[in-house]
Amino acid sequence: MNAKPNEPSNEDIGRSIRRRRKALGKTLVQIAAETELTIGFISQVERGICAPSLSSFMRIANSLNTSIEQLLNVSENFEVLTKAEHRQSYSLGEAGRWYEKLGPGFSGALFYPCIIYRPPGHVSERMHHKGEVFCYLIAGELEYHLGDAVHNMVAGDSIHHDTTEKHFSKVVSDVESVELWVSSHPITG
Repeated sequence: MNAKPNEPSNEDIGRSIRRRRKALGKTLVQIAAETELTIGFISQVERGICAPSLSSFMRIANSLNTSIEQLLNVSENFEVLTKAEHRQSYSLGEAGRWYEKLGPGFSGALFYPCIIYRPPGHVSERMHHKGEVFCYLIAGELEYHLGDAVHNMVAGDSIHHDTTEKHFSKVVSDVESVELWVSSHPITG
């Protein structure tokens, strides 16, 4: 496992998003409509008041025709094999929550694998979007909310579902959760 990354500040993330949005000539209203996020939330992210979750950041990056890695200045080395000691990691402004990038191994890949580390008590944002997701819980315990159902997950459990159904999760263990995620994202024209 890689060491925890140096965490970019909320201000750094916001400046990068604002710079890209303005370079494309897009408004906050357009980004909000394309991402299904509120104008207020995107404005707060751009001003460094809060940091987006991974899901929100992916939607913002997609709307800006770029990637999270480009917005965070993390290099995108497309390699079929990723050695453990060469995995890239990053954090998104919330202490204790960080990500290890496991792919994609080639440009145009349809699956985005990563390992997410979350502290006890962390609650993800409530979301729904096109695509599908697979999560394998490596360590810790989660309470996974999918539609009206609540699934209690322990290490070794997995969940795979259509992401158009509303979902979120909460770390309910006293230890950090370690989660392997593989997600798909719709191809946009």
